[in-house]
Amino acid sequence: MIQVIALVLGSLFGAGLYLAGMTNPAKIVNFLDIAGTWDPSLIFVMGGGIPVAAIGFIMLRRRARPVIFADIQVPQYGDIDRPLVLGSAVFGIGWGISGLCPGPAFASVLLEPSVIIPYLVALVLGSLAYERFHR
Repeated sequence: MIQVIALVLGSLFGAGLYLAGMTNPAKIVNFLDIAGTWDPSLIFVMGGGIPVAAIGFIMLRRRARPVIFADIQVPQYGDIDRPLVLGSAVFGIGWGISGLCPGPAFASVLLEPSVIIPYLVALVLGSLAYERFHR
């Protein structure tokens, strides 16, 4: 039953990304191109997602355990260190080059597999490289 709930919630999230235009790499690149063809419309997508996530985190912190999933990991405040800064920079560079971050890429895999599958292969290879270098 938990897998069905996860599938429904993931599908809802992917549909929201699609409807918001987050699966369109050109829209993302235009959002990041402040000096050129800047498209500020994605600010509203992020602005809508932040309060929803904040409410969810507040509700989660007030409970002894999650309602559905038993093993949710809640991010904790931590130090800003070199690996965090470098990882964020690499993520941002990849996002700017490809126009996609992992969530929208997974949401688009059925829409444009010839574009998305190489991206996902690079994502997996990058994750494996990280694991290899940080053992």
